[in-house]
Amino acid sequence: MPAVGDDAPDFTGSLVDGDIAPFELADHLGDEPVVLAFFPAAFSNTCTDEMEALRDGFDRDGCTLFGVSTDLPHALAAYRAQYDLPFALVGDPDHRAIEAYDVIEDFEHYGVETVAQRAVFVIDADGTVTYRWLAENAGQEPDYDALDEAVADASG
Repeated sequence: MPAVGDDAPDFTGSLVDGDIAPFELADHLGDEPVVLAFFPAAFSNTCTDEMEALRDGFDRDGCTLFGVSTDLPHALAAYRAQYDLPFALVGDPDHRAIEAYDVIEDFEHYGVETVAQRAVFVIDADGTVTYRWLAENAGQEPDYDALDEAVADASG
């Protein structure tokens, strides 16, 4: 798992932002901080609470925010539309992102082998991880004030 100070691992997936297109993290680094908000499952209660908090209470100015989930891109497109999310989601059904960031959660009791662990990484314009938060359990949300501060610090 990348630690603060490490180079952010690159990964590919599907970008969901109105359309569905190929995604590579490296293509989005260099201008402003990037926030990767890994979440277990679209349409679940805590995940929806988190995405709505990122929509309504998190200052997205000065950063690029991506919600990252192992859900299929078309499911994420429906989720993004239903909850009017103004930021892009990244579909990771092949687990490239969750493996690169080592944020793998065992969900076999739901009939799904693995999903993303709830986690947040802030990556500065140089591609360095400047903030990392991992949930102690799937029902825990990030500290949004700490995330705001982390983005401000990565911008400076």
